[in-house]
Amino acid sequence: MTDMTEKTHASLRIPVQDTGEEQARPRRQREWRPAGFAILAVMLLAAGALRTVAANIIQNRSVALTTQQNAKQYVDVVLPKQTEGSNTTLLPGTLRGFVESPIYARATGYLLHWYVDIGAHVRQGQLLAELDTPEIDQELAQAVAQRDQMQASLGLAKTSYERWQQLRQRDAVSQQELDERRSTYNQDVANLAAAEANVARLRQLESFKRIVAPFTGVITQRNVDVGDLIDAGSGASRALFALAQADTLRVYVQIPQAYAQNVSMGEDVIVTQAELPGQQFHGKITHVSGAIDVSTRSLEIEVTLPNPDGRLRPGAYVQVAVPSPAQAQLTVPGNALLFRAEGPRLAVVDNHGVVHLRPVTIAQDLGLSLEIASGIQPTDRIIINPSDSIEDGDHVVVAQTNAQTREGGRPGQGPERQQALKDKGAS
Repeated sequence: MTDMTEKTHASLRIPVQDTGEEQARPRRQREWRPAGFAILAVMLLAAGALRTVAANIIQNRSVALTTQQNAKQYVDVVLPKQTEGSNTTLLPGTLRGFVESPIYARATGYLLHWYVDIGAHVRQGQLLAELDTPEIDQELAQAVAQRDQMQASLGLAKTSYERWQQLRQRDAVSQQELDERRSTYNQDVANLAAAEANVARLRQLESFKRIVAPFTGVITQRNVDVGDLIDAGSGASRALFALAQADTLRVYVQIPQAYAQNVSMGEDVIVTQAELPGQQFHGKITHVSGAIDVSTRSLEIEVTLPNPDGRLRPGAYVQVAVPSPAQAQLTVPGNALLFRAEGPRLAVVDNHGVVHLRPVTIAQDLGLSLEIASGIQPTDRIIINPSDSIEDGDHVVVAQTNAQTREGGRPGQGPERQQALKDKGAS
């Protein structure tokens, strides 16, 4: 009967009233259900927050570690090489003629003709060129005419003065008139002397249109041609010729301060030229500068070098072997040198990776390498290609050695640096 009633109600969609079993559920169980959901939600939120904080901490540590690795300075180092000392030091020098002179014109005009060219051997007083100087010729003619006028005026003044002297003896003229005639005569004498001096000056100037060799030598330059306008003097004008005496040469050499005390006048030196292999030329130190040049810290010496056969030519680059004390030197690469305001420095790394800038004394510059006289030891680790910003006390990491490089790393990258690059790529 009850089942039929429920089916009937269900078909008619009439709600069935709660039975006694539903009403019998505990009231406390119905009250705790919403509170459980709230606690679960809070626990899930707390777990998410903890996971986010932990991820941030791990990320910050990774970034800090990568930044620390990237901030390290990796350097390559070398040990100084010790070379055997010798009793001579090779220094560069330049050959100069024993006498060298550019030849300028003393008169202004046009080049009429030249008689010698480059390479010509000339004697002292030999004619080199001739100038056409029409203005000087006219000035000379005018000066000669003015001198003749002064000479005629002087003759008249002399005759007048002698006549007035006779008249004064007979008291026919006054003393004042005689003094006036004497003054006129003396003035004409002075004018004639001035005119003679002007004529002599212009004749001397006209003689300069003949350009002659001041000494015996060889013509090394010819800078003019026929018809060129030649200006007098050596200011803005160009030299007509260059003349050098090459049978004896001079060599000027700059001696570093470290070797300045080892040279003296009269010592023999050996001069060599790269274009003349196997040939040596013997010279002698004839002049030594009395002071060290402040800008280069070097001492200039002059070597006199006989050149009777003319194999050596003025202007050539040569090497001069000057005496020096025989002592071992330390050699470092040229790219290890630091130029600072206090002087040259080398960056040395100690066992703790700390940089020390050592002041050094350069004994000789060999181009790709430097000979160091003082400032470093054979066991010092020298940084090559140091950064310009490197300072004393900086911490650096020395790159791997050549043996480690052969094991697979690139030069200049040690294991720590490779790991740092990997971490940087992963981040």
